[in-house]
Amino acid sequence: MTSQNTADPPARPGFGELLESVATVVLEAGRLVMAVYARDFAVAAKDDASPVTEADQLAEALITPVLLALLPGVAVVAEEAAAAGQAPAASELGPRFWLVDPLDGTREFIQRNGEFTVNVALIEHGRPVLGVVLAPALGQLYAGAAGLGAFTQAGDDASTRQAISCRAQPAEGLTVLASRSHGDQAALNAYLAGQQRVARIIHAGSSLKLCLLAAGEADLYPRLGRTMEWDIAAGQAVLEAAGGRVEDLQGQPLRHGKPGFENPNFAAWGRAISPAGPRPSPAA
Repeated sequence: MTSQNTADPPARPGFGELLESVATVVLEAGRLVMAVYARDFAVAAKDDASPVTEADQLAEALITPVLLALLPGVAVVAEEAAAAGQAPAASELGPRFWLVDPLDGTREFIQRNGEFTVNVALIEHGRPVLGVVLAPALGQLYAGAAGLGAFTQAGDDASTRQAISCRAQPAEGLTVLASRSHGDQAALNAYLAGQQRVARIIHAGSSLKLCLLAAGEADLYPRLGRTMEWDIAAGQAVLEAAGGRVEDLQGQPLRHGKPGFENPNFAAWGRAISPAGPRPSPAA
């Protein structure tokens, strides 16, 4: 596991083992997803008109019982169960719960561009404190936890594991990430007009954008549109473990367990300075 950043809160007992267990089931879910990706598959529409495939359903069915066994009594809020009205309401959750997006970037999956992820996060008192994100088509896994730092590795090859951290703001300006399949370009331009100099904008899909910030490959990801907590939480956990942060547009940390599980507009930052100024690492 990575070395602890002294600015982070201490690692919880057993967090290292828990992170490894979550990574194992996420990798297994990624193999199921890729088996569907390799063949023809049907696409259905959910009540909110977003697409769903067999891969979403198979991955969630694998992940949920494993998480329930890892932390008995800790609820799992997973995207497809929530869409079917089978997930617990936010008001029914305790101080700890799991958030699962079995296939974030379903549109990318359907378009076969590789930019989709499997996401699992553990939430404590509203904060994502442990997260695993796998981009199975790209063969890259990202993971992190409070007090443990963050790492990436090539698929299930632990020998390739490397610690990652957010970079300082480059002198030439910010590298900004934008959604490939969502978003309003005019709103993005208006938001960026209030930032420091922008060097480039890169489009990417899914929660992979948060992981690119964590790996020091970009500086800012503004999301000016609808997202759900399970879309963001795992990537947020990795990013915060790597020294970054996710804030609403008023500069407050993005928290989870909100009624309806819907997020406000937000901005995810590496170590760059936001308009509100630098902020300390998120509290435990």
